[in-house]
Amino acid sequence: MTPLSVFSEKRHIRAHYNDKQGLATLQSKLEEHMQAANGRHIVILCIGSDRSTGDSLGPLTGTKLKAKCIPGLSIIGTLEEPVHAENLEDKLAEINKAINNPFIIALDACLGRLESIGFITLAEGALKPGTAVKKELPEVGEIHLTGIVNINGFMQYMVLQNTRLNIVWQMSDAICHIFTQAYLAIAAPPYLHHLSAGRQV
Repeated sequence: MTPLSVFSEKRHIRAHYNDKQGLATLQSKLEEHMQAANGRHIVILCIGSDRSTGDSLGPLTGTKLKAKCIPGLSIIGTLEEPVHAENLEDKLAEINKAINNPFIIALDACLGRLESIGFITLAEGALKPGTAVKKELPEVGEIHLTGIVNINGFMQYMVLQNTRLNIVWQMSDAICHIFTQAYLAIAAPPYLHHLSAGRQV
């Protein structure tokens, strides 16, 4: 990918999962947002279901982040305990009850144009989950990450169910890496940076 794969406006920026320079830009912007949280407890809320390949981006990423055992970071939504349409409101209530004024970063898969498949977007403001499948769910997050896993159009459920696992896996790897790097840069001492070893941006 070329640097042109990075797309930015006033409130959001995106890059393809194969674009190292673009991912580095996303990571830097994500770090800025975390710094702006001013010490508030950071929660990454990974939304999606393990019953649909395309919709598994959130819980797959949550599972990978959880495996890193990052100190001080709350990760909600994994393959074992997914956060989806049926329990999202309850999970939000649990988070707000357990944590005073949390800084929530939402993550979800989405559908888009053919040429946008594989792009990861970081945006300010709340995520509106369920829009691709016409569901009314509560908005969540002060910032959010989304990954375009397949093409939008008719029969969104079928599109999500027939999404290739390979692209979801690679996007998950990229998100896990930039999130870990950004979080450790603002929250952890240098000796913990070995936790983010692996794929390099």
